[in-house]
Amino acid sequence: MQKPNIVVLGAGYGGMMTTVNLQKKLNTHDANITLVNKHDYHYQTTWLHENAAGTLHHDRTRIQIKDVLDFSRVNFVQDSVVSIDPKQKKVKLEDGELDYDYLVVGLGFESATFGIKGLEEHAFMINNINSARLIRDHIEYNFAQYNNYKEDRPELLTIIVGGAGFTGIEFVAELANRVPELCQEYDVDPSKVRVINVEAGPTALAGFDPELVEYAMNRLEEKGVEFRLGTMIKECSPEGILVEKDDEQETIKSNNVIWAAGVRGNSIVEESGFEVNRGRVPVRDDLRTPDYDDVFVVGDCAVLFNKETERPYPPTAQIATQMGSTVATNIKLLMNGAKELESFTPDLKGTVASLGHTDAIGVVFDDKKLFGRSASIMKKVIDNRYLMQLGGPALVLKKGKLDMYH
Repeated sequence: MQKPNIVVLGAGYGGMMTTVNLQKKLNTHDANITLVNKHDYHYQTTWLHENAAGTLHHDRTRIQIKDVLDFSRVNFVQDSVVSIDPKQKKVKLEDGELDYDYLVVGLGFESATFGIKGLEEHAFMINNINSARLIRDHIEYNFAQYNNYKEDRPELLTIIVGGAGFTGIEFVAELANRVPELCQEYDVDPSKVRVINVEAGPTALAGFDPELVEYAMNRLEEKGVEFRLGTMIKECSPEGILVEKDDEQETIKSNNVIWAAGVRGNSIVEESGFEVNRGRVPVRDDLRTPDYDDVFVVGDCAVLFNKETERPYPPTAQIATQMGSTVATNIKLLMNGAKELESFTPDLKGTVASLGHTDAIGVVFDDKKLFGRSASIMKKVIDNRYLMQLGGPALVLKKGKLDMYH
């Protein structure tokens, strides 16, 4: 009897955890497991804002796939996915084609620009290792340039971050820590630097506990971050951004515009004919697509509704890793002929937002609020726990955040 082909697309949180769990649950004679990814590494998306600010080297964020998977049990294909044909059960890659019996789609996110003119062309996005590295180098280059002009060029030292959600707030917090170092290195007067966070909504960290949001904003304002809430970015150009608040428009000049205000699912999923909602597949309880029994979707490409609130769960790393475990279980059940699969319910352990090296805010263990250093320690514990699940103690020692107090 022919072994079934299991193909996992994308080595993000969901794809990696699916593959790691399949590797544990299945023997080599049970199935052929193939993981497809553009790079030979997995990266911690939740650390990219630190790479972009220059507070953490990108090599700390990258994890070589060969360090986590057993290549005698998993076939790793380094290639880019072009399209999926769910009717023919084929995946087209740039350099070939794969047939599958079971498919797991974990292709990650793309930035959503909401049709704002010029964003795509003139703003930076924190999407992956390469884009984070580019932001770090670009900001540093502008600081290095500043003193080489006779005239004052404030736009070189003005950093605008669009969006005060999780990524936006964590990124400006890292910038607030990084700016004093850059000023010292490039002989720049700190009073000349502006870090501006622009948010269309009425509050930062929408949906977060108001007391924690207030703490975060106060801490960041003390470090010089300017907040522009209830302010829409209308246009982005090479000179900066045009904003609007209460029908009044203003141009803010900046050479450093970083957009961190929204993600959508990977466009390949939509283009391959799956039913989508803003680029995401509204998956069934068992994480399969609405129209195919052999295709599972995890992470940013999936949208799952909370039955109590009737709102979608946020696309977090925590949920993506848990999805990976359920999908691996369900593929094994399908292979064994089961009709009933395991339903997925996120086990939300809490949410913590970093405000720099030793500061954070969070809600853990059923609404217990954490501020400051204790929240920061919890954030590192969460990060290290993921590494433990992914690659055991060796990976924690190699890549973990082990210095809890710095």
